[in-house]
Amino acid sequence: MAASSTTLLLLTLLLLLMIIAFSSGTEVAMLSVNRYRIRHRAEAGHGTAQLLDRLLRKPEEWLGANLVIVAAANVFASAIATLLAQRTGYRYAVPAAGAALTVIVIVFGELTPKIFATTHPESAALGSARIYRVLVFLARPVIAVTNAMAYGLLRLFGVVKRAQAGQSLNTEELRTAVAEAGPMIPARHRQMLLSILDLGQVTVNDIMIPRQEISGIDVAEGWDEILEQLRHTPHTRLPVYDGELDNLVGLLHMKRVAHELARGSLDKERLIDMARVREPYFIPEGTALNVQLAHFQRNRRRLAFVVNEYGDIEGLVTLEDILEEIVGEFTTDPATVLHKDIHQESTGVFIINASATLRAINRALQWQLPTGGPKTLNGLLLERLETIPAPGTTLKVGPYLFEVLQIADNTIRTVRVRPPAPAPQAQGAAKLQQH
Repeated sequence: MAASSTTLLLLTLLLLLMIIAFSSGTEVAMLSVNRYRIRHRAEAGHGTAQLLDRLLRKPEEWLGANLVIVAAANVFASAIATLLAQRTGYRYAVPAAGAALTVIVIVFGELTPKIFATTHPESAALGSARIYRVLVFLARPVIAVTNAMAYGLLRLFGVVKRAQAGQSLNTEELRTAVAEAGPMIPARHRQMLLSILDLGQVTVNDIMIPRQEISGIDVAEGWDEILEQLRHTPHTRLPVYDGELDNLVGLLHMKRVAHELARGSLDKERLIDMARVREPYFIPEGTALNVQLAHFQRNRRRLAFVVNEYGDIEGLVTLEDILEEIVGEFTTDPATVLHKDIHQESTGVFIINASATLRAINRALQWQLPTGGPKTLNGLLLERLETIPAPGTTLKVGPYLFEVLQIADNTIRTVRVRPPAPAPQAQGAAKLQQH
């Protein structure tokens, strides 16, 4: 009879150790599983994933059930081990049994199942979902009592229960999730997603065409000059102004101009009437790109003039400019063209249109030009030089050496940029390698 009782106690102890291992491993699995992947599978109709998703939405329930089970299993396992040790009659059997049980629980009840659950969280969590559903149902009365006692104890120390925080991610957390997606998202798509997240941090001032670079039709000029400009413009839309850009008449669509030219009915008065049909669209400087993109969609516009606090035009931004921030520059051969304003002269040497924005240059060449002040390369160089330079003037900004090539209308037009010179240590090492 005693032998059978001892066998039953051993089997019970083994069962309790299995329960401890199950509770430890599945707890780690449930906490480590990708909740968004489970939610996606649940929305796709996977039954077990739907059950697991419901459990994960109420962690206090399954964690409470798990705590009740593992606590009871540990207490009874310790008691049974002590009873079995006493039956042996040895003097030090009880402390030996305690030490052995500690090692067994740590190795087989904690470390091994937790390591497995960490490496296979989804399969472990899905496999235990139905078991936890039963455990939560059975342990709910005990959980209610223990939770009430725990919250009552916390209130004695001034801790108040608060609403559970949501599982939504902020922008920086989304950036981290996208950046760490690895091969699941192609590199180009990953960059597009990151660019979308950056739209709220970039303003129209960062990407606008500066005022002095805006192409338009000045109706104060002679008709022959206007016709010549209309025939050679690469743009589909042109602002029309009288004398200076702040005196805007309207916007001109080149498709309508082409029809009028074909019929031979275009003159200056007709041109002005066509421009007045489409009134200019103004936006304040500092508008975030995500906000402006929504405004373009809502107002069905593709072009806007950026104005300062005094109403003066600072630049021009288009829908295409914002889209290029997301997908990159529109070009027929993206593998060979860095940027429309950047041309490679030789290895590491570039000819750059100084009206290009510093943000575009940094993105195209992976440089680190300062963007906290002026937005264009021309503005940056003029700020550093504090004067209008002559062609041939050189200036070093950080590690980059700029050589002014062309000056026009008191602005820098084009520059040549040379790569940073190798450090003396690197040059010495290169010479040693050659010898």
